[in-house]
Amino acid sequence: MKTLILVRHAKSDWPEETDDFDRPLAEKGHHDAEKMSHFLKGKNIEIDKFVSSPALRALSTCEIFNETYQKEIETDRKLYNASEKNFESVIFGLNDDLNSVAMFSHNNGISNFANSMSEDLFIFPTCGVAGFEIDCNSWSDFESAKKKPIFFYEPKKI
Repeated sequence: MKTLILVRHAKSDWPEETDDFDRPLAEKGHHDAEKMSHFLKGKNIEIDKFVSSPALRALSTCEIFNETYQKEIETDRKLYNASEKNFESVIFGLNDDLNSVAMFSHNNGISNFANSMSEDLFIFPTCGVAGFEIDCNSWSDFESAKKKPIFFYEPKKI
């Protein structure tokens, strides 16, 4: 059994003359990411590894989570403006020693991917987090594995 955790980046700012890729987190984003990471840790949600979009707002969110978890961070360009196939491609490349992986990405891709795994409707707010139980022993079996949502948390509701 594997656990996949999807995290939308926290609230970002958009200063003038800043490319989308280089948008920093807003103060609220920093606060929400700290709050959410401590909340997940307090719920005993285990994470073995973080995989993040390299865009500044996603990677910064991931780094704030890592202050709480102290795990390996990997960046993957496929998670920036990601399609469902991009998420799957990253998942297929995960080491099977990892039982729980958190992926940091962006909307609309992250909501669309979550919705492809469930009959529930996911609309991720910034710093929203969804967890899925994946019934497989190898990440390479992800596509055909049964997937079940196990939690969905929003910063405003924790």
